[in-house]
Amino acid sequence: MKKIIIPVDFSAHSEYALETGAALAKKHNAELIVMHMLELSESLISSSSNDRNEETAFMLMLANKKFEAFLDKSYLEGISVTPLIKHHKVLKEVASVAAHEKADLVVMGSRGHSDHDGIFTGSNTEKVVRYSDIPVLVVKSKPDSVNFKNIVLATDFLEGSISAVKNGLELLNALADNVILLHVNLPNLGFLSTEEIDERVSDFLKLAQLEDKNINIDFIADHNVEDGVLSYAKRINADAVAMITHGRTGLSHFFGGSISEDLVNHTKLPVVTFRK
Repeated sequence: MKKIIIPVDFSAHSEYALETGAALAKKHNAELIVMHMLELSESLISSSSNDRNEETAFMLMLANKKFEAFLDKSYLEGISVTPLIKHHKVLKEVASVAAHEKADLVVMGSRGHSDHDGIFTGSNTEKVVRYSDIPVLVVKSKPDSVNFKNIVLATDFLEGSISAVKNGLELLNALADNVILLHVNLPNLGFLSTEEIDERVSDFLKLAQLEDKNINIDFIADHNVEDGVLSYAKRINADAVAMITHGRTGLSHFFGGSISEDLVNHTKLPVVTFRK
């Protein structure tokens, strides 16, 4: 892990992300790129060129001052930190910057849907996840540690998820002592017998060329994916959960739109997402 992108709005939740990113940077000797989206009003956008230039310059000066104060943290000492200000508030810019910088991870704070101020509402976090081609780590609180013991990666064990699972395992094995691939066995049309699950997992490992790897695999039965993942995470005292996203449709694959939003926005655990 060489570069970590951290979008910030100078709030407490963005500081949670900053502190998490700093701990990861120290652990992996990585560079932090701390990114602020400079919000421009609709009236400014429609104003004359001179007015627009003057107000943009003024807002940029204020943002730089806030940045300087925001980055004055003891836990950033010894870390290479690059502040970056984008002049418009478009959240897919985070993904563009991450791609341009060849970053390995985006770390982002999230309030969930209970608070709609700033960029760190649940819906905006979902947008960053949707457009990001690199993994996104979503944090909800001040980190106790980034030395994770157990991370649960939920997957359907289907061929289309092989690439994402392999990429996910590479990162998660660097973050945690133990990674568990979890299948949530659902009732009705999604139900699989134990024998069917074993067969699907075996086929998956063969196709993924992971048979000789020491991979922990488990499954749990529940009424929906969200409850299954969270119940299992609680049972093993997991430090984080991980899931696979599906292109521009966000987290709809396997999880279902509303389920995915609930899982990302309402669990207190950190959530890592990977593009399929």
